[in-house]
Parts: sequence; structure tokens; C-alpha cells
Amino acid sequence: MTKLRTAIIGCGAITQHRYAPEFAAHPQVEIVAFCDKNRERAQAYADRYGGKAYADYREMLHEQKPDIVTVCTPNAYHAEMTIAAVQGGAHVLVEKPMAATKQEAEAMIEAAQRSAVTLMVGQSQRLMPPHLKAKEVLSSGKLGRVLTFRCSAGHKGPELWSVDGRSSWFFRHEEAVMGAAGDLGIHKADLVRWLLDDEVTDVSAFIGNRDKEDSDVDDNMVCIIRMRSGAIGSIVASWTYYQGEDNTSIFWCERGTLKIGFEPDYPVIVQMNDGSIEKYGVGGISTNDNQLKSGVVDSFVNSILTNTPPLIPGEEGLRSLKVILAAFDSTATGRTISVG
Repeated sequence: MTKLRTAIIGCGAITQHRYAPEFAAHPQVEIVAFCDKNRERAQAYADRYGGKAYADYREMLHEQKPDIVTVCTPNAYHAEMTIAAVQGGAHVLVEKPMAATKQEAEAMIEAAQRSAVTLMVGQSQRLMPPHLKAKEVLSSGKLGRVLTFRCSAGHKGPELWSVDGRSSWFFRHEEAVMGAAGDLGIHKADLVRWLLDDEVTDVSAFIGNRDKEDSDVDDNMVCIIRMRSGAIGSIVASWTYYQGEDNTSIFWCERGTLKIGFEPDYPVIVQMNDGSIEKYGVGGISTNDNQLKSGVVDSFVNSILTNTPPLIPGEEGLRSLKVILAAFDSTATGRTISVG
């Protein structure tokens, strides 16, 4: 069986915890290259998982001509690297946020379409077992219409996650473009859209830096969103949850309430208006402190092998990105922004 030749660009924490081990474990994948501007870091991964180390991604694409490229570099470089890879004929899995601007994301989608390759965005929260169960519950209709909701994603900050600690690119605007909003807020924006099978129409937000000194990106975001269905809710993203991580969501519906992530043993809880309670022990939600298999790699590879659309195509990544970009526009203007 011919294996898919895979290259990973960017050798930071997400590669350490997700992409390198998950691609290496896949029976139909062969890792042929690691690329990072710090070549020694790329070499360390190549020594462990196989393949050749590179510091220049264009050189790597030219020499290796991989079937698959995973882009998990600083956000500012997602578009140029993705476009170069798809133009070389590679299928691309790009980390979130997929791009820094709407125009970049559109260019990535168009480039993939022109090359007839798969583009998938690593919005991993869709694949967490509790979120899959929550989707099942909401889709069943047992709770009726979703009326309002509250979603929170936060941790102590990238200094405890990034391989470069406090000197990480996460804190530099020219590379990160956006902080907690793009790191965590986009996960919740994407999750709400997917869970409700609905689109965000309006955003009103406050985004700013509250405590991360010597950083020119945001460490907190609070926004109110309205869905096409009329449901309204809030999304909070923070790098200053110093007491510990939070990845919870709650949906108040006509006939009951759906809670996600509040109890470790039962991450999905349904409380009906008649007082009945259903608890589901369906696995965990991956966090910085508790890394679990994401399912992203398996899903992406399967879409290529079966020639079927990816679970999270570029178009979906763009729709979620537009929510966060609207939040920045709202902060800058002091107005509610319509998400076109």
C-alpha cells in the first residue's frame, strides 16, 4: 500500500502534542519532512519520527513534493505557506485561525480549488467526543429551539503552552496578528456555528490586553453574538484564567438546558424542564493540561483517501474567522458589526 507522503511546517507545541504523533501513528501516512525556521528543532523531530529537516519551506516543497502538508506556523504565515503547498499539488491541513484576513482566506480557498486539492482547517473542537454528543442531542430536537447560550475558553496563557515560553510568537502582533481571540475565541465561534447549524449575523465585542505585559496582542475577548435563528449568546476567550483552564458551553433551550464540560466524568449533561437529568460519560475534551487524540488527522487523511469533502473545509474556516474579525471591528468602532 502506497502511503501518503506528509510534511509538517512549524515545529512548535501543536506539532509536539498533535500533528507529529498523530501522523506518525497513522498506518497510511509516512512523514517525509519537518520544517521550521529553527532547523535544529526540525531536526529533532526528524530524528524521532523520520523524514528530512528543513529551515526553508519552499525548498522542502520543491525537493519532497509531499502529498500532504500541515501548516502550523505563526498565523501571519498560514496563507502564503498554504497557497505555495496547494499550488505544488499538496493537500493542506492548516491550523486555526486559517488566515489573518478575509482576503487571505479567500485566496487560500481559491488556490485549493484551482489545484483540485483538499483544504481543511484544524478546528479540533468539532471532533471532541463531548461536542459530538452535544451535536447529537441538539440535532434530535428534544430540547427545542436554542434561546441563548454562553461559551468560555480560557487558560493561563501561551507562556505555559508554547515551546518558546514567554518569548513566543503568540505575543508578537506581526506574527500572531491576533491573541486570545484568534487562539481560543475562534474555537468557540466555530463550535457554536457547527452545534447549532446556524450562522452568526451580528457581533458586539470588547477585545484588549489586560495583563500580558510586553505584548501587543489581546489577552481577553468578550463578545455578544446573534445567530440567524435569533438565538443570542456570549463568547469569552482569555489568556488570564490564572486559576486553571476552562472550556465550557451552556445552551438554554425551550425544553431544557445542555451543559458541556462542567463535570469531568460526565462532560455532557441534559437538564429537562420537567426536572429529569441525563448525564453522558463520553470521553474528554482535549486541553493544554490534558492532551487527548484530536481526531483531526484521522478525519483529514480519510477525506483524502476516500476522495470526500473534509469535515472542516476552508469555507467553514473562513466563516468562523469572519466572526472574530467582526469582533475586532466592533472593538475598534464601538459598534455592533454585521457579519456578511
